[in-house]
Amino acid sequence: MAGLIKREDIDEVRQRTDIKEVVDGYVTLKGAGLGTYKGLCPFHDERSPSFTVRPQVGRYHCFGCGEDGDVISFVQKMDHSSFHEAVEKLAARIGYELRYEDGGSGPSREEVGKRQRLLDAHKIADEFFRSQLLTPGAAEGRNFLHGRGFDRAAAEQFGVGYAPQGWDSLLKHLRGRGFTDAELKLTGMFSEGNRGIYDRFRGRLIWPIRDIAGDTIGFGARKLYEDDQGPKYLNTPETTLYKKSQVLYGIDLAKRNIAKDRQLVVVEGYTDVMACHLSGVGTAVATCGTAFGADHIKIARRLLSDDGSGGEVIFTFDGDAAGQKAALRAFEEDQRFVAQTYVAVEPTGADPCDLRQLRGDAAVRELIGSRRPLFEFAIRASLKRHDLDTVEGRIAALREAAPVVAQIRDSGLRPAYVRELAGWLGMPIDDVSRAVSGAQKRAAAQAAQGGSGGAHGSGAPQEAGAPAGAAMPPSGPGAAFHRPDPRDPVAAMERQALEVVLQDPSVLAGPAWDRFEMSRFATPAYAAVHDAIRAAGLARAGDPVAWVEAVRQEMPEPLRGLVSELAVVPLPASTPEAMQRYCRDILARLFELQITRVKADKMGRLQRLDAAANPEEFQQLNRELMELEMQRRALRAE
Repeated sequence: MAGLIKREDIDEVRQRTDIKEVVDGYVTLKGAGLGTYKGLCPFHDERSPSFTVRPQVGRYHCFGCGEDGDVISFVQKMDHSSFHEAVEKLAARIGYELRYEDGGSGPSREEVGKRQRLLDAHKIADEFFRSQLLTPGAAEGRNFLHGRGFDRAAAEQFGVGYAPQGWDSLLKHLRGRGFTDAELKLTGMFSEGNRGIYDRFRGRLIWPIRDIAGDTIGFGARKLYEDDQGPKYLNTPETTLYKKSQVLYGIDLAKRNIAKDRQLVVVEGYTDVMACHLSGVGTAVATCGTAFGADHIKIARRLLSDDGSGGEVIFTFDGDAAGQKAALRAFEEDQRFVAQTYVAVEPTGADPCDLRQLRGDAAVRELIGSRRPLFEFAIRASLKRHDLDTVEGRIAALREAAPVVAQIRDSGLRPAYVRELAGWLGMPIDDVSRAVSGAQKRAAAQAAQGGSGGAHGSGAPQEAGAPAGAAMPPSGPGAAFHRPDPRDPVAAMERQALEVVLQDPSVLAGPAWDRFEMSRFATPAYAAVHDAIRAAGLARAGDPVAWVEAVRQEMPEPLRGLVSELAVVPLPASTPEAMQRYCRDILARLFELQITRVKADKMGRLQRLDAAANPEEFQQLNRELMELEMQRRALRAE
């Protein structure tokens, strides 16, 4: 069982990982000064690059939206993974074996190696299938795509490929790339018979199924030929990589749009996902041969930041009986979401792929735009099962629909749907209201007895009331700080000094540390950073990544982003020599400013002092003023 990763290993992964190499996988970075890179921010829409990365200190900061962090937090945000998962992914990337607290264990180096071999095999297979789609033997596959409105560019966008009709085309290809049969058996891409293993997918159109990080972990295959005796769709079986209850097709392409738009659209098939994305609905995903369940909800909640502040999940289903049944199954899971859940049903029964073919891209967007609350759909579906022309039918319908209305979390919507239900049934509002109240009480009593009866009795999820990652209101020292005025010359000087110290702590060597430690910062926010630097000490200054992180940990939470900002802002120097001069000059100006402040204080005391009454103090102040002036001149000379 995995325990907590040891702190020193987390620090080691953070320090050994080149943040620029990682960010380059998501953002196009260009040089923006010595040791600094800029690109368009992946966390908000912008036209001018304000996302800044400084590899030397291992930090990034967006001067547009304020997002900041280190390489671990970047992977967390981009892959929508946990801290634990991000550290393990980065450790695997650099070949570092993690250690765990309390006797716990994580994946061993051998396990990491096996997993990487499986991923490599899938990546090569993915490339193989895509190359086969362009061959003469794949004409039927290309015809299938063309017949559904997908051109070559669409096939390339979604990585669609073709599995040749032979029994060992992929097998030979992967053997030729050095994979053993023992390894290939673990991939799920092969079946086994009396004569050994053979290709599982033959003569089929292939869709790569990828995880949220974009790694191919399985395949979905569509039948093309009449003599194929297999099912219409054949997916990879369960493997160590591929767990169908935890996989959403298209999640790698949709994740950024889902997080940005706070919307998740669940469709039924691979071609439906393609149709939606090509029509401008870039939040569409599909389950892979299973119903939308609890594990899928965990993925969705993470992407939607499902914390009660908005967001919507939209299910699309056919208008037939099977589609209605699927929608009602989705309603069973509704209470696990804080986001509002909706259903979009095409009356003619057309799925998004058919709809795009028949009526164009706009029709797909209109379908999603016509969504109705899932609980409204569930209520109306329950009413259809009863004869509302009879008293008995209306009473039976009320008994079935009242618990559905009782589950509506929004206390403002619930009374509105009581009125709607009364109208649909043709019954007095008071009768319907009493039935709904009774259903609420029964559900509460059932939950109190521990017999929640599934998602319905459990009410809103625990996370809805107190999300684990909810931001707390600023409190403590950080709450009083405000962003300094950039026009204030003193604040500007203090900021420049902190930028230099955070980005190049070597300038604090020798007596410079004592001078810096004794300096007094007038700007509250910068004074807090100064205090954090003093508290962190110079013990970790030899490693810029560890140094900046140590300073951040000494800061009040609301101001930690300021440290990242100061640590990555480009300094005005184009060569290492110019950088050294700039850093020395800035610190010299800071120390001169400090001397000027101390001189002013002592000069004020001298002017207030009665020299005749306090001759010794008068002489001492004069000596101190002369010494300060000598220090100031020495700094100028340096």
